[in-house]
Amino acid sequence: MQDKIIVTENLVKRYPVGDGQFTALSNINLTFEKGEFSGVIGPSGSGKTTLLNIIGSLDSPTEGVVNVMGHNISTLTHKEAAQLRNMHIGFIFQVYNLLPVYTVFENVEFALILQKRNATERKKEVMQALEWVGLENMANKKPSKLSGGEGQRVAIARAMVKRPQLVLADEPTANLDAKNAHSILQTMKKLNQELNTTFLFSTHDQKVMEYLNRLITLEDGKVASDILKVGNGSPTEEKNAQIKTAQ
Repeated sequence: MQDKIIVTENLVKRYPVGDGQFTALSNINLTFEKGEFSGVIGPSGSGKTTLLNIIGSLDSPTEGVVNVMGHNISTLTHKEAAQLRNMHIGFIFQVYNLLPVYTVFENVEFALILQKRNATERKKEVMQALEWVGLENMANKKPSKLSGGEGQRVAIARAMVKRPQLVLADEPTANLDAKNAHSILQTMKKLNQELNTTFLFSTHDQKVMEYLNRLITLEDGKVASDILKVGNGSPTEEKNAQIKTAQ
């Protein structure tokens, strides 16, 4: 049995709206094991991004427990949450968030500077990460000189350079054409297999779903289904089937 890297127990997230409250997530009970390549799917407003933000310690639950790599998200201080993100979690968003005044190399290197790694280590690790995504020859280019697909590859390299245990990818293909989307997904799948990094996506892109081994559907902030795929990717069995009936 692989190690459990994420466990949510009766997770509830509410936001104040006017005089009342909006429930973004309701009684979410999920477990993710190390090395999974999974996705949270569903329409806009279903709670996908909220769930990823809480798992990534960018937000905290209103009720319930979220345990990520042995850390209870609710009990972390801001400094402890930042340390968890800096050391162990990589983020990939639909907007690449590259720093325009810095080169590709410097954008990727930034993650290692936060870890206080020395210059020799940083150069070696950054160039390896750029090789992973096929951009080792573009290290000195500025983001303005990159295509959309290349920009997203830099974002992947930046997320992976610190060899995180967990990568959270929020709609990573939303701004890409089909060819670039498949190329990006193949790269992430390869890194998942070679480094045993856990990937968790938020998406409603059918292209992404084709690559995922597990599909968790959210509807109105609740888990509607949790499907484990095997073989060629077709759904063959429901994982944690009790979730579907319990919520």
